[in-house]
Amino acid sequence: MSDLFAASGMKDDAPRPLADRLRPQTLSEVVGQYHLLGPDGALGRMLKTSRLGSIIFWGPPGVGKTTIARLLAKETDLEFEAISAVFSGVKDLRAAFDRAENRRNTGKGTLLFVDEIHRFNRAQQDGFLPFVEAGVVTLVGATTENPSFEINGALLSRCAVLTLKRLGPDALEELLARAEKLEGRKLPLEARAREALIDMADGDGRYMLNLAEQAFTLADEGKTLSAEALSQALQKRAPAYDKDREEHYNLISALHKSVRGSDPDAALYWFARMITGGEDPLYLARRIVRMASEDIGLADPTALMVCAEAARTYERLGSPEGELALAHAVVHLATAPKSNAVYSAWKAAQRSAKETGSLMPPKHILNAPTAFMKGEGYGKGYAYDHDAEEGFSGQNYFPDGMKRESFYQPKGEGREGPIAERLKRWAELRKTRSE
Repeated sequence: MSDLFAASGMKDDAPRPLADRLRPQTLSEVVGQYHLLGPDGALGRMLKTSRLGSIIFWGPPGVGKTTIARLLAKETDLEFEAISAVFSGVKDLRAAFDRAENRRNTGKGTLLFVDEIHRFNRAQQDGFLPFVEAGVVTLVGATTENPSFEINGALLSRCAVLTLKRLGPDALEELLARAEKLEGRKLPLEARAREALIDMADGDGRYMLNLAEQAFTLADEGKTLSAEALSQALQKRAPAYDKDREEHYNLISALHKSVRGSDPDAALYWFARMITGGEDPLYLARRIVRMASEDIGLADPTALMVCAEAARTYERLGSPEGELALAHAVVHLATAPKSNAVYSAWKAAQRSAKETGSLMPPKHILNAPTAFMKGEGYGKGYAYDHDAEEGFSGQNYFPDGMKRESFYQPKGEGREGPIAERLKRWAELRKTRSE
C-alpha cells in the first residue's frame, strides 16, 4: 500500500482532490516544517546519518504528517505501509506485522505509518513494542492529541516525539501558488478574498486546498469573488477545540493566566474562543468564580460577588444573553487588583492542620455549659474582645503547645492595604499584651 489513498483502493487515474494532486514528491517540497526538515532539524539530522528511528508526529490536521512519513520511507528505501487506527483493529495490525516480518526476511525494511495512533487503546499500543524493539518495523505514528496523555509511556520511550506546526500565512500562500500553477490559472479572488481564504483555513493546508478547489468553480468566467461573496459561499474551518482533551486545558489556562496578568483584552479573546468552540458556559462560570477567589481575593471582595451573580445570571438567561454577564465578570477580574494571599494562606493552613493532627483548642476559649466542664478549666481566663481596649484582647487562639503560625500575608493591593495595616497593629498589641 503506497499511502492512505492507495489503501482505500484509489487508482492513479481516478479523479483526485486538489490536495492529493499537490502532495509533495520530495521532502524539499514540504512547506511549513523547516524546523524539522532543515539541515539542523531532527529529521534532517536523521536523514543525514541514514538512521531513521521510530517517531510520533504530533500536530494539527493538514500540516503534512502523512506526506512526510511517506517521503521518509522513500528517502530511506523502506516499504511504506499505512493503517488508520480509526478503521483498523488487532487483526489488521497482526497482518501488517506479518507482512513486515516477511519483507525483513528478504532484506527489505518497513515504515509502518499509523494515523490517529492515539485511538488505539493501551493494550493495542503495547502490541507495537516487540516489533519496534526488534526492528521489524520503523513506526511513524501521527496524532493530533498530546502524546504525553494519549500514548503509552513504554511506547513513547521508544519513539522520538516531533511537533509539526500549523501552517502560517506564507506557507499557505505557497500552496495557493502551487495550486494556481497546477490549474494553469489564477484563483478568481480579490486580494482581500485571498486573505480571507487563508484565514478560513486556520493553518490547515489540506482544508485550504479544498476551499481553493471550490473557489475555482465558484466565479463566473472572467469574474472575481469579493471577500463577502467568498465567505457566503464557503464554510470557515471550525476552530481546533475539543472540550475534553488538551485544547480545552490549553485555552482555560490561557484565560486564567490572562486574568491573572490583568489583560482584559486577551482574557475576553480566550473566553470568546472557548464559547465559540462549544465550551459549556457553566464550566466557564465555575472557573471564573474560582479565579475570583484564587487571584483577586480580598484585594477586591466584590469580585467574588460579581462572578457568583454572573453565574446565576447565566443560569437564568442561558445563551447567548447570559454570556454577556460572564464576559462582564471576566473583565472585572482582569481589571481588579490582584492578591493570592487568601489562596496561599488556605493551602498553608491545610498543611499545618494535617501536620498537627488532633490538637484541642486552648481551654480558655471553650464554653463551659456544665459544672464539670467549668471545674476542668473550660472558659477560664477568656477575655471578651469587645470589652478590651481597641476591641482586641490579644489572647492565644491556637492549641496549647503549638507555635503561632502566620498563614495570611496580605499583599497590600486594593482593599488589602487597610487589612495589612490592621494586622500589623494587632500583632503589635498581641506582643505587648502577651508580655
